[in-house]
Amino acid sequence: MSAPLAPDFSLPATAGQTVTLSALRGRKVVIYFYPKDNTPGCTNETRDFGALHAEFAAADCAVFGISRDSLKSHENFKAKLELPFELVSDPEEQACEAFGVMKLKNMYGKQVRGIERSTFLIDAAGAIAREWRGVKVPGHAEEVLAAARAL
Repeated sequence: MSAPLAPDFSLPATAGQTVTLSALRGRKVVIYFYPKDNTPGCTNETRDFGALHAEFAAADCAVFGISRDSLKSHENFKAKLELPFELVSDPEEQACEAFGVMKLKNMYGKQVRGIERSTFLIDAAGAIAREWRGVKVPGHAEEVLAAARAL
């Protein structure tokens, strides 16, 4: 039995691009969902993926970060961190809902709906090969890289 196909989406990304998941078939893809640009955990996670970008590319694996932030926010975040990959804007939560990453979280004693930090490794056939939910940032990008190389 094969793994389920990743839900398709087509969303705007930095550098004037549109990222359509199904158009990336034939290569491995990492998509990581993160709560918000310019927050400490998200900055560290994004920086870690950026630092390993050449190694992901060598493993024939594209990397994209997705959050609900605007394209303008993403462009600033990408420039600030000098990222070698694109950030995808999902303000309508299209991909967030499809991948089931929206969760109720407690923030300062209030229930708020937000993105649970999650990463998906999609194989060249477009199936979800591995998923990480409730991600802790330290060492995460390295773990995802090891899984991508093993595919």
